[in-house]
Amino acid sequence: MAMGKRKSEQAPIWIPTTELPVSPGHPFYARLNAILDEAGFDRFAEEQCQAFYARVMGRPGLPPGRYFRLLLLGYFEGLDSERGIAWRAADSLAIRSFVGLGLDAAAPDHSTISRTRRLIDVETHRAIFTWVQECLAAAGLLKGRTVAIDATTLEANAAMRSIVRRDTGESYQAFLTRLAAESGIKTPTREALARLDRRRKKRTSNKDWENPSDPDAKITKMKDGRTHLAHKAEHAVDLDTSALVAVTLHGGDVGDTTSLVETAIAAAEQIEAAHAASSTPAALREIVADKGYHSNQTMIDLEAVAVRSYIAEPERGRRNWTKTRHKLRSTAIAGAYAGREASASCAAAANTWSGPSPTCTTPADSAARTCGDIRTS
Repeated sequence: MAMGKRKSEQAPIWIPTTELPVSPGHPFYARLNAILDEAGFDRFAEEQCQAFYARVMGRPGLPPGRYFRLLLLGYFEGLDSERGIAWRAADSLAIRSFVGLGLDAAAPDHSTISRTRRLIDVETHRAIFTWVQECLAAAGLLKGRTVAIDATTLEANAAMRSIVRRDTGESYQAFLTRLAAESGIKTPTREALARLDRRRKKRTSNKDWENPSDPDAKITKMKDGRTHLAHKAEHAVDLDTSALVAVTLHGGDVGDTTSLVETAIAAAEQIEAAHAASSTPAALREIVADKGYHSNQTMIDLEAVAVRSYIAEPERGRRNWTKTRHKLRSTAIAGAYAGREASASCAAAANTWSGPSPTCTTPADSAARTCGDIRTS
């Protein structure tokens, strides 16, 4: 075989599309497209989004079916920006076929995707999401009995230097300058302002500061130790099938124990809605989470709605229930730490306790804790 050499040749003016070289295509996207077409996804999406488009006036916009396919593309390939989604759609022949773009058509610009996202409200996005879950439930790919919940912190598209005081509307620089003037520094330098700022306690509290362009973003310490404005996205996933059940958005400063109940309720509602049309109704029964979600109140809230929890308890010493004796029974019965249900002895002790105030002891290997460790103080 002779060596082929690259040549710079002038491209022909006209080439029939039937003669263009094409790849075999991506089997996943080809199969997914066939399923969506068979279920009438495009027709359903157009019906849901009809109110957001003009009837006759204007140039045709991005079709709803194509828009939601682009969102699916971003989810499947981990693309967290509309620029990345637009680039991927323009670069891949398999993706062009998936979203319905001909070889002679330009891929949607990122600004078009962004404008369409702002045009369609959250309720319509949720309706499309629920429709997909109904298809999964009909195919037996959504059980909904055991759900894992976890969260991630997402840096907001807002700068810390743009925050303002909630009470006065002052910028951070103007606020420091005023403090310097009140302390006797008439014309403070940048270094003097920095020294003054370092001496202050709780310099950036979410109660006092906000970003005017993104009021929902909260001042948060990220995992790398830096402080940014951020949001917290919490996901609920079906452990039996790995299907995404629900997503809730919170401020970056909201603790895991606070957001767990809201996400659990959202997951239960989505599971019920997805199985409503099927003959096999399902309900949320178990929740799995890491130790960051553990608290007595979390155990009580989950027990109140008949949901068993699998949450690893953090290491701690002896638990003293003197002042919270009324919480003992709910906490003991609700706790199923490290995959082990509350023991019968624990439930019986909590149910019939009449002696001194009990204390719950946690052994050194707290991940293997059972609820039978109740003893007198």
